[in-house]
Amino acid sequence: VQIMSIEERLGRLDYRNKEAEKALKQLETCIEIIQQKSKDGVISNKTETMKELERENIKLREEAQKLKEKLTQLEFLNGIEQIPLPKSDNQHCKVSQPPQIPSGTEPLPTAKSKGKNEEKKKKEKVKKENSGVTGSTGGDKPVDVSRFDLRVGQIISVKKHPDADTLYVEEIELGEERPRTVCSGLVQNIPIDQMENRMVLLLCNLKHAKMRGVVSEAMVMCACTPQKTEILDPPEGAVPGDKIIVEGFIGTPDDVLNPKKKIFEQVQPDLLTDGNGVACYKGIPLEIPGKGVFKSQTLLNSIIK
Repeated sequence: VQIMSIEERLGRLDYRNKEAEKALKQLETCIEIIQQKSKDGVISNKTETMKELERENIKLREEAQKLKEKLTQLEFLNGIEQIPLPKSDNQHCKVSQPPQIPSGTEPLPTAKSKGKNEEKKKKEKVKKENSGVTGSTGGDKPVDVSRFDLRVGQIISVKKHPDADTLYVEEIELGEERPRTVCSGLVQNIPIDQMENRMVLLLCNLKHAKMRGVVSEAMVMCACTPQKTEILDPPEGAVPGDKIIVEGFIGTPDDVLNPKKKIFEQVQPDLLTDGNGVACYKGIPLEIPGKGVFKSQTLLNSIIK
């Protein structure tokens, strides 16, 4: 709503006052003409003529009121504050309710409304940027294994977590600028000597998580049953950094899987070993193009996580 200065308000009141004075003068002129014609005998039926004039006067008043309401609507749509004229009987002025806007009429944008729209657009942009979805397809990307950044890694060092008995802390080479630190809950399932220099399947775009003071930057994927856990073996010739694909589910992985969207929770149940121990997504092998597939040593038809 635009706030008018005192000078602008006084100017509008003065303008309306002058218009009212003009209308009164015109009415006085009409009355003088009627009176003169009445004296000259032009009007033969005074009563009928006065009634006709009254009807015309009523009609003019109605038209003037309609024009006034239309003007008020246009001013309101443009954000101009409505100031009621003071009453002649010195009663307190009451601010009239905003006029009803006809259906189908859109208000013109004001400075305040423009600011709100721009702020809303900025918030939507930030929300989209923080959604964890990358690439030009944005929120239209399918929720499947193509959202996972799966790569081959090599454990170059491993030790037990100083503050968690069930966790290993590994340094894993991925062919990046530096190795990634990964925490894995494998102490009770895999001896530490079988972890050293091991080639593993790594999920690299989970959101980093702090585990008892150590930030884990990825997850080692394993075949699991309630009784046993096995690290998946990559094909012969695999090297750190090799990317894993699933035929029929090719796409650009997210930079980071958004935990709020629960993409991992929706995709993971379809990751299983088949009857030959081959790691699959919906029955299709996880493979390194030109090198082969990942396999579990003994766990068949088991979940992968």
